[in-house]
Amino acid sequence: MTDETEIESETISTLPLDAWHRANGARMVPFAGYDMPIQYEGIIAEHEWTRSSAGLFDVSHMGQLTAKGEGVAEALEALMPGDFSALKPGRMRYSILLNEDGGALDDLMVTNAGGNFYLVVNGAVKWDDIAHLREHLPDHISLNHMADDALLALQGPKAVDALRKLGIVSTFEGAGGPEELSFMQAGPYAWGDVRLGISRSGYTGEDGFEISVAADHVEALAEALVNLDEVKPVGLGARDSLRLEAGLPLYAHDLTEQTDPVSAGLAFAISKARREQGGFPGADRILGNLTNGASTKRVGMKLEGRMAAREGAEIFANDTKVGTVTSGGFAPSVGGPIAMGYVEAAHAEIGTQLELAVRNKRIRCEVVAMPFVPTRYYRKPKGAA
Repeated sequence: MTDETEIESETISTLPLDAWHRANGARMVPFAGYDMPIQYEGIIAEHEWTRSSAGLFDVSHMGQLTAKGEGVAEALEALMPGDFSALKPGRMRYSILLNEDGGALDDLMVTNAGGNFYLVVNGAVKWDDIAHLREHLPDHISLNHMADDALLALQGPKAVDALRKLGIVSTFEGAGGPEELSFMQAGPYAWGDVRLGISRSGYTGEDGFEISVAADHVEALAEALVNLDEVKPVGLGARDSLRLEAGLPLYAHDLTEQTDPVSAGLAFAISKARREQGGFPGADRILGNLTNGASTKRVGMKLEGRMAAREGAEIFANDTKVGTVTSGGFAPSVGGPIAMGYVEAAHAEIGTQLELAVRNKRIRCEVVAMPFVPTRYYRKPKGAA
């Protein structure tokens, strides 16, 4: 496979907005090889602001890639269980990069951008993903790492109002602004002379957008956004509590190379056509789990009391260990602690009573449906364009 730009495996330690974050009072912590803002005024306050207004997240640590060439959709289908050949321009799909046994190397977003496919991969494993794609995509497929682009996420019920105020317009003649997008749609836009790639998507369970912008222009865009009454900067801490309430897995915690999509509760990522045709790594294992059921399942748990369970806490049914917590914490919108984890399938039914081992104590919990807080993704009325 050829490269459009040189793809290096060196870790960059600072984000394009590093100085901006610090000037805005962010507390910085190392994450995925970068100094990242964990909070500005406080995790709970930022969480609640995002639920009620619009939070601006810097997610430039994520990997932005494009893949291009004849048969690129089919080439990507050989590595993931999505039906990308049927994906129309401007449409997105959540998918999973699989190892040969059907385990998850990463979860990612794939967009048909017209002349190419645009991929957003997790920052912690982006160099591994790039190496894997370079090794397994055909030689005539070119892979471009968009190393000079930043990525912002504007999330919350007033995100659409904020973007409308900036006067962002589509670069397609006759198309409207990003407010015309529905959930999991994307397109090319312009803010004055600045080119943007915008999708109606995110990682909080709220309506919102992800905005790809040249790093040279990201500070001006971030400043313009936070100058609006609707928008405040929000850090990684609230991003984690929001995604936990939305029941969304975090790679390397709730999803690993040992986890298949069915066990993880992500069977929706296996397109109907692919279930019939197979042809993706680990298809026999994954399709077998679809037919017969997986031996373990990712579940949501609501805990009694106020003590939170963290990753690694053991899950018990009476005196028998039946699973392990993979994510947990206090959920501001729920008003108490929640957790996700994997349990033996016999204990995964909604309403099952279990116990978690936390600080040498047993905490009662109940298996509950996810998301813990209803999602508010924007979808156009049926029949709308």
